[in-house]
Amino acid sequence: MTALPEDSWLLSIRPQPARVTAEEYDAVPEEIARAIEIVDGYVVYCAAPTPDHQTAGRRLVNLLERHAKSAMDAGYECLTVNNDVDLRLRDLPLLNRRPDVALYRCLDRERGERLRADHALLVVEIVSPGSETQDTTDKLGEYAKAGIPHYWIVRLDRTGVSIIERYRLDRAAMLYKHVGTFMKDESEFGEAPRVTNPIPMVINWTDLQF
Repeated sequence: MTALPEDSWLLSIRPQPARVTAEEYDAVPEEIARAIEIVDGYVVYCAAPTPDHQTAGRRLVNLLERHAKSAMDAGYECLTVNNDVDLRLRDLPLLNRRPDVALYRCLDRERGERLRADHALLVVEIVSPGSETQDTTDKLGEYAKAGIPHYWIVRLDRTGVSIIERYRLDRAAMLYKHVGTFMKDESEFGEAPRVTNPIPMVINWTDLQF
């Protein structure tokens, strides 16, 4: 077996000494928390999003916020939409993700309530070149097991959001079932796609362009 060069960065890798607890994570400064996720107590570093990824996230937040406001005006409970938000899926071993976009029930700010899976109605992940496995396999299973009712996997092209894969939780199996895929190039000459869950929405592709 060939030995690594003495100056290889791989030689500097050290195992994480212990799993991160919920209490330890809660004490981490926000600027650090933004750059990591915790999976089964182990730190996972998140790559900085590309400008296109960030823009797509903002477009999706704007779209969801607009429909959330209409839903609340129609009598729905208080709803909040955020991007890159800290979401606690499990305390032990700690599982903490930062979905690109989340639609969730309003939190009690006075009590400092933390966003947990039972607050979330929809989480959205935007697929990047390095996140395919995480978004389509790992998080698909984690969000389902945590009981989040809806999950969208979003893909981009050079002009903006181009594909939205929609999944809905089968509570008997605690697994997601694929309920449909919206594709921008199939809607260019037809009506904008509509969904009724978790809230009524119209997916206007022009709102999701860069």
